[in-house]
Amino acid sequence: MRTIPHWINGQEVVPAAGNFGPVFDPSTGEQQAQVGLASTAEMDAAIAIAKAAFPAWRSASLSRKSEILFRFRELVVANRDEIARLISIEHGKVPSDAAGELARGIENIEFSCGIPTHMKGGFSEQVSGGVDVYSMKQPLGVVAGITPFNFPAMVPLWMFTNGIATGNTFILKPSEKDPSVTVFMAKLLKEAGLPDGVFNVVHGDKVSVDAILNHPDIAAVSFVGSTPIAKYIYATGTANGKRVQALGGAKNHMVVLPDADINMAADASVSAGFGSAGERCMAISVVVAVGDVADPLIKAISERIPALKVGPGTDPVNEMGPLITGQHRDKVASYIAGAAAEGATVIVDGREGSLPEKGYFLNPSLIDHVRPGMKVYDDEIFGPVLSVIRVDTYEEAVTLINDHQYGNGTAIFTRDGGAARQFQFDIQVGMVGINVPIPVPVGYYSFGGWKASIFGDANMYGPAGIEFYTHTKTVTSRWPDPSTSSVDLGFPQTR
Repeated sequence: MRTIPHWINGQEVVPAAGNFGPVFDPSTGEQQAQVGLASTAEMDAAIAIAKAAFPAWRSASLSRKSEILFRFRELVVANRDEIARLISIEHGKVPSDAAGELARGIENIEFSCGIPTHMKGGFSEQVSGGVDVYSMKQPLGVVAGITPFNFPAMVPLWMFTNGIATGNTFILKPSEKDPSVTVFMAKLLKEAGLPDGVFNVVHGDKVSVDAILNHPDIAAVSFVGSTPIAKYIYATGTANGKRVQALGGAKNHMVVLPDADINMAADASVSAGFGSAGERCMAISVVVAVGDVADPLIKAISERIPALKVGPGTDPVNEMGPLITGQHRDKVASYIAGAAAEGATVIVDGREGSLPEKGYFLNPSLIDHVRPGMKVYDDEIFGPVLSVIRVDTYEEAVTLINDHQYGNGTAIFTRDGGAARQFQFDIQVGMVGINVPIPVPVGYYSFGGWKASIFGDANMYGPAGIEFYTHTKTVTSRWPDPSTSSVDLGFPQTR
């Protein structure tokens, strides 16, 4: 059985014997590897190494850091096929989804390459007689990232690129379900010239997470995952005096107004609802059909679903792969049965139709006449289930979204610029798309939702990431007046 190692101090480290977790191929349901689940002592040892590496890395010039990150970017691009393959075999994503994930991750490397600009401070001359004030950004120390299974390459790149660019050393605890890609990227960082100990990958479960949250030498923790775990990470980390970025769950709505392009909206609903098997926090899971647009829109979506090719992620002809585990697939399927029992109309049942005999597959589902209070609406399903809520007016659509506990992303489809502008003003959600179904910000903006989709106020990557991983230090400086000096320095005697 292949064992996936930790990456500590610039080398592979074989996990301590006795505590391993299985790594499955979701397309077959067969175990393909095992990954060590680090003990508290193993995590402590890795943190000690990162702490020892911090002084030298902090002192490295900005130009050197930028040079290493530029080289890393080129190595990631050169190895994009292998990285996408690792994503597909452990997560199950089809090649197009894996490639898209990596492309969005590369944006974050590119942003971090500009670290000499991002680390600029401010300067005010002569705030008082002979007094200047200036500020600078400085790293925190050892920082950590805890990342989810659904984006095993992109989400770590959200975190560690800015984390190490700003001069910190980094401990990454990736998902134990698909851990290989992070070790591969760690090797590319070493090849790019990153000093040993600056970036470390330690696999594990809750024991490892708690070791990070409770360790006094961890200055900050970044997390993306479900809302209950995000809440726990935030509460525990901040109680221990750490900075915490904690992004939680989502229930993303897409409003379709009567004037929208039906074909455009239907295409967007299918791609945004079923891409990556719905296992993404920016997936569209609820279509809000306003007025008489519902029937033609549902018809258009229904016609598109049978054309989706569902199968193993390693086959490039497939458009949707499996879910991550059999347990999760069964939980997602239970929402379909529950929706029918609560009075919704199942238009397309993902439990039906042909599916591969092996693996954790489920076909796309479309459910009409959904209402608030139904579990299929209230819960984050994290699977290929698209609900439709019918409302009469724009105002009802906005109220519906603003009343939901989550506020991660939303979209509106319309030809009316005034309505779109009003929507972005009215809606209480962190990321908004106008005729864009998945409004993930580009790498030089920042990612973050509102309400139960985030704990604290620290968004992820981009400018917010630079701020999160740095302290601001302000210096007030005063020097003697040269005209009063007893030493002739060549200055004029009047000011």
